[in-house]
Amino acid sequence: MYCARRVECYFVRMEQKRSDVIANQIEELIFDGTFRDGEHLDEMQLADRFSVSRTPVREALLRLAQSGLIEHLPRRGAFVRQPGPIELMEMFEVMAELEASAARLAANRISDHAIGELKEANQRCNAAVEEQNTEKYYGENEQFHAILYRESGNSFLEKECLRLQRCLQPFRRTQLRLRGRLKQSMREHELIVSALEDGDEIQAANASRGHVAVQGENFHHLMASLKTALKRVG
Repeated sequence: MYCARRVECYFVRMEQKRSDVIANQIEELIFDGTFRDGEHLDEMQLADRFSVSRTPVREALLRLAQSGLIEHLPRRGAFVRQPGPIELMEMFEVMAELEASAARLAANRISDHAIGELKEANQRCNAAVEEQNTEKYYGENEQFHAILYRESGNSFLEKECLRLQRCLQPFRRTQLRLRGRLKQSMREHELIVSALEDGDEIQAANASRGHVAVQGENFHHLMASLKTALKRVG
């Protein structure tokens, strides 16, 4: 019975990992213009394309729906939906303020053990920077932020941060591909940890807000990457 349960858990993890890979591939196909804004995504066709069953495809589409890249319409299925610049800017604006609030609270509440966890996460992030591995960096980056949310000591805020983080996942991953962004993000992580170590609420909040906020040239670069599909259609 125990062995059967372990085997079942193993296959569940494999399915989850496969759905994550498929979600990332669909995301890329949306950003490079292969799947256009408003296009219907058929589960069976996607399953054939990726040589998998419909289950991981369905899970991948659900994950992308959380980010807003996919819209599920009753009795019609899943459709590509790219957010406009105003909507995207507003989402990043809210995320930046949530992160700032989490860091401000964590400055007084974070444990020494959690500071160590953040530093370890930063070491793994730095290894990804040296490898120029954007996907690896993003995975470790998520862990860094999850620790920060947890150490705010506010479970409601933690849940809201994680929810919006999932929504912005594809766009934040796209940001990391900008030239020099990995190293810049790494430096911002170090400023956040330093402020938390010092118990400096204001600096921790400002560093976290600046880390997430998308302004000026960075926002234009992000929007340019999202408009690739429209340019190809034109």
